[in-house]
Amino acid sequence: MSTRIVVVGGGTAGARLAQRLPVTLLGEEPHAPYNRVLLADVLAGRYAPEVIALPETREPVRLGVRAVRIDRAARTVECADGSLVGYDRLVLATGSNPVLPPLRGLRGAALPEGVHPFRTLDDCLTLRALVRPGVRAVVIGGGLLGVSAARALAGLGAEVVLTQQGERLMERQLDAQASALLRDHVESLGVEVHTECRVSGLRQRDGAVTAVELADGFVLDAQVVVLACGVRPRVALAREAGLDIGRGILVDDELRTSDPYIHAVGDCAEHGGRVYGLAGPALEQADALAELLLAEAATPAPCGQSSRTAGRVGTRDGALAGASAPSTYPHHEGAALVGAEPQGAEAPARAPSVVPTRSAPAERMPTTRYTGTRALTRLTLGGPQPLDLAAFGDATAQPGDDVVQLTDATQGAYRKVVVRGDRLVGGVLLGDLAAVGTLARAWEGDEALSDAPLLHLLTHDGGS
Repeated sequence: MSTRIVVVGGGTAGARLAQRLPVTLLGEEPHAPYNRVLLADVLAGRYAPEVIALPETREPVRLGVRAVRIDRAARTVECADGSLVGYDRLVLATGSNPVLPPLRGLRGAALPEGVHPFRTLDDCLTLRALVRPGVRAVVIGGGLLGVSAARALAGLGAEVVLTQQGERLMERQLDAQASALLRDHVESLGVEVHTECRVSGLRQRDGAVTAVELADGFVLDAQVVVLACGVRPRVALAREAGLDIGRGILVDDELRTSDPYIHAVGDCAEHGGRVYGLAGPALEQADALAELLLAEAATPAPCGQSSRTAGRVGTRDGALAGASAPSTYPHHEGAALVGAEPQGAEAPARAPSVVPTRSAPAERMPTTRYTGTRALTRLTLGGPQPLDLAAFGDATAQPGDDVVQLTDATQGAYRKVVVRGDRLVGGVLLGDLAAVGTLARAWEGDEALSDAPLLHLLTHDGGS
């Protein structure tokens, strides 16, 4: 009997699986799967919505379908429209939800008019319709998403204020000097930046936002407020089904949940104690799971055991074993390819980190395993004054570490790497990313560095 694979979630991870395997993909949004990382470019008007569409899936996506319940005993997914979708294998790729801060005036599910998160294409299109030259906009959150949103709004002519509770912009990714350069760049675009600034509430009139209140009593007039306060794994569906939950849906090296017939990938999954919230790990997890399912499809069931109990995976036409991945994962020049906040977007700089098991019982072929991702954060802010930045690993030096740093204030360029022993452990590059490819390979591969002077690491060829 053919195995039915159902994927819940049409984001990066779910779409990648549906490109590689013939599955039933349930997408909650009314739009075909798209590259969420490029939303700021749509908001700024540099890309039309159709430009950021992901490659087509092997089977049509069921759009506008929200999964509301999993019956693990019956192996069915109940949808909001009352329909039931049966599965033999279920993959949860439910992604993450934007964090809504606990502010006065922000209560319940309905947000005041003019207040929007920055997470979906609909959020983006709504904001674009609201913003015109002279509109006063406040962005709450100075991470990757907040910086991208503030820059896009300023490009539309809005009067933008960017508020950050922490000491500096993008403090998760950048050190103090790189963050200061980023702030200079953002302010040069006309954005007013406030750091160490806690927002305490919203003022509204007739259901529409009018101002943002700060904890120190200062009030910022606002007609539009963008909530860019981070994301958290979307786990409600899994929790209600009784699956094991940490910060995300707990999965093992085969990306299986506590139910052997259910997997989880992408922003909603927690593997090895980590929730990545980035595009690169989501792609690697989807590729690893596709290889696992393909390997099981090619494994004959032991004598007397059905394909279902053996965990085999097939298709209605038996074509799964011949499925393959697209040769490339397309992106757009000038686009951010690294994760959000804690995700923005990133493109994997190497092949998926999957390895065969050392041994397996005779009745089962070796399976693919996901061993984790060393994720590089890379962002390109396009437009008339473009800015490139990249960050990886731990850029905070410890006693005994070697630090190599180059700064070109006139060009707004900054490069720094941290070396521990003979290993590259972290780095930050802003304005000039010529060396990032070689540095990323050395860091992700955990390779011993050559005996060449460390300054060569920051030359245009990365010391190669």
